Amino acid sequence: MPSGRVKWFDAEKGFGFVSRDDGGKDVFVHRDALPEGVEELAKGTKVEYSIIDTRRGVQAMGLHVVAAPQVGAAPAAETAKRSPEELNSLLQDLIGVLEQQVMPPLSRGRRPDRKTGAKIAELLRAVAGDLE
Repeated sequence: MPSGRVKWFDAEKGFGFVSRDDGGKDVFVHRDALPEGVEELAKGTKVEYSIIDTRRGVQAMGLHVVAAPQVGAAPAAETAKRSPEELNSLLQDLIGVLEQQVMPPLSRGRRPDRKTGAKIAELLRAVAGDLE
């Protein structure tokens, strides 16, 4: 059964999207797919679901909540900052990754593939947290 994490869900509009663990395209979630008694989904909630293909793309059906995000837990970036030496090494490695995986497609007038872009963005956010 496919799984992922809630990217966002708007209870007022009655829909949202789930980021797939397998790296595929995000999955549309309508309120009708939620388990009985569940009105909304918090960002980061771990879910499992069945998928159906529709005219507009993939949609989740029979969604099951596996684990809710931890409320009040501090993000990892806030709990332990890296030392300047570690941060320097990390930034050098990150520059190498950018040069190998991001710059080539950009120089050809294209964006990196979605999966690569998401991973790089996550790394950049983590480093930004350490720089603050």
